[in-house]
Amino acid sequence: MIHKPVLLNEIIEILSPKKGDIFVDGTANGGGHTLAIWEKIKPSGKIIAIDKDKEATKSLQKKAKRKNIKIVCASYADLKNIIDKQDFGNISGILLDLGYSSFHIEKSKRGFSFQKDEPLIMRYDANKDELSAYDVINSMPEKELADIIYKYGEEKNSRKIAKKIVQKRKEKKIETSLELAEIIKSAFSKKRYKIHPATKTFQALRIFVNDELGELERFLPQVVDVLKKKGKLAVISFHSLEDRIVKRFLKEKKDVFKILTKKPITPSKEEIIKNPRSRSAKLRVAEKI
Repeated sequence: MIHKPVLLNEIIEILSPKKGDIFVDGTANGGGHTLAIWEKIKPSGKIIAIDKDKEATKSLQKKAKRKNIKIVCASYADLKNIIDKQDFGNISGILLDLGYSSFHIEKSKRGFSFQKDEPLIMRYDANKDELSAYDVINSMPEKELADIIYKYGEEKNSRKIAKKIVQKRKEKKIETSLELAEIIKSAFSKKRYKIHPATKTFQALRIFVNDELGELERFLPQVVDVLKKKGKLAVISFHSLEDRIVKRFLKEKKDVFKILTKKPITPSKEEIIKNPRSRSAKLRVAEKI
């Protein structure tokens, strides 16, 4: 599966990058948004492409040859330090495309998909020394595990799922994504589902081990300092937890930002058909006053 940048046309239209502008793509991944922005700001413009995943940044290095794109393997939550080190000056626009990508599901072999038999890692940075989904599933007390599944996955069956997991791990360690998915499925009584029973639990584990909400909350206040006047912030989120954080931040900072999207921009029917992953995407954009 080729990673398709979500809401690409809408991003280019509303951010309106121009020749000589300086941009930040905080979640560069395959570089779809990065390279499209570069086409609008070249040759005198500059762009910093940030991603936690070493494989993603290596791949982007090949695509970005002879282009004024600075690629940084780090978390976008370290935005201010990254920009200070690059000495790029005031930023014209910042983009975040949150969540995981097609690469993480199809090729990372880190257990992001409940339809594959892969090690339970679920980390974007693949750091073996950091907390993994395996650690959470096999070590977390039942109540805390249920709380994580409920809080980050908004899963109503969180207690039943946590109980099943704890029962199974007493027999043997739970090691793969497919194994975990089957355990989660056993906590549901219905035989037919609108979405796979493991969807929300896998979301919860991924968000928790990567501290996704914490990173977003640390990132947003930094935008105020680094964006120039009339500079724009664009955030694509894929679930209500992220969207709520962005919406609340912009509301609190109404003296700093003019909100350009009274309602979030969502993908067209045509885009959803071509790229089903885009169906839950919401884009919020604001301009610094």
